[in-house]
Amino acid sequence: MLNRVVVTGYGAVTPLGLNVDDTWRNLVAGVSGVGYISLFDATDFKVKIAAEVKDFDPAAHLDPTAARRNDRFAQFALVAGIQAIDAAGLKVDDANRYDIGVLIGSGVGGLDSLTQQLDVLKTRGPTRVSPFLVPMMIADSASSQVSIKMGIMGANFGLISACATGTDALGIAYKMIKWGEIKAMVAGGADAAVTPVGFAGFTQAGALSRNNEPQKASRPFDMERDGFVVGEGAAVLVLENLDYARSRGASIIAEIVGYGATSDAFHITQPLENGEAAAKAIELALAGVDCKKVGYINAHGTSTPLNDASETKAIKKAFGDRAYKIPISSAKSMLGHMMGAAGAIEAVVCCKVINEGIIPPTVNLEHPDPECDLDYVPNVARDGDVRIAISNSFGFGGHNSVIAIGRYDGQ
Repeated sequence: MLNRVVVTGYGAVTPLGLNVDDTWRNLVAGVSGVGYISLFDATDFKVKIAAEVKDFDPAAHLDPTAARRNDRFAQFALVAGIQAIDAAGLKVDDANRYDIGVLIGSGVGGLDSLTQQLDVLKTRGPTRVSPFLVPMMIADSASSQVSIKMGIMGANFGLISACATGTDALGIAYKMIKWGEIKAMVAGGADAAVTPVGFAGFTQAGALSRNNEPQKASRPFDMERDGFVVGEGAAVLVLENLDYARSRGASIIAEIVGYGATSDAFHITQPLENGEAAAKAIELALAGVDCKKVGYINAHGTSTPLNDASETKAIKKAFGDRAYKIPISSAKSMLGHMMGAAGAIEAVVCCKVINEGIIPPTVNLEHPDPECDLDYVPNVARDGDVRIAISNSFGFGGHNSVIAIGRYDGQ
């Protein structure tokens, strides 16, 4: 018999707050986390804005060794992971340590550490490069560090699928629990790509907004959108077999009810224009669900001309005429694009929408694009009784991933 899979805890470190509650409050209020770059000198860069995590002191959250020997992205993952496990009341001991796993993905891994140590190599020579560079740089260090910190000894691995990473991490964790391979997974995503080389690369690829008015730059589905804004942070959720969660008296936040993934097989950065493969991912995520009950879509909504138009087409293909009746919003209008963490924080947003009855807005939607003619909840949050929400994530390389989250009915 297949297991039902529930969410019992979550944690987050984002440009809008160092925990879920602060992030959610600012999202609902329509607050933008975008500002001028402070993490490096952007004087010579064409793009000077980002959605940075603010007031983050790793020493205030982690022991000195963990704070010193982890890249910024892994620090975010550790803090979010500890929050999620604490919120779930999940105690790891000799009896269950092999029943719990960790799957935290990252789009770029320890880019900041790599950048710093390349400078050391160039200026001081190879013998001065840190012996901790490799473990700080590799993308699986986020999941490994959470495993080590919490004593979790079940399956432990990372996952990379560009901007779909966070959703895929949750989807694979969901499937592992559903098929009985493990009882619980600590899953999510983390990234910290606000670095000189990261910005240079994204800028040269033509992916970033050139609008240097920070709080107006990320404008999904708006006619004047011109690219995404790089964000950073982490989000981690605890997923469990329903029976296991009940056996330990856990509070259940929501239920994962589906996951779908496809590939465009088209282009390394551009989405398939007609949205066909993305629509198929939505359909797969809803294969066991009455799609008429979907009451909210958290859009990938990057604020790039190609993505927003193709995502609109995908939603129409998947839902037909009903697409016009479903509230849709993009958290990236306020959080920026948190890369590998985006799908994870957006799954948290779906959980909050279902439980709080509030749909956060898409800010800066002032000049609607005629090609993007659905209900994107412009600028102001609204009330909504949502029983099932889906979150779309699409990434460079043609990755399309969708997760469906439902209200837990207590049965």
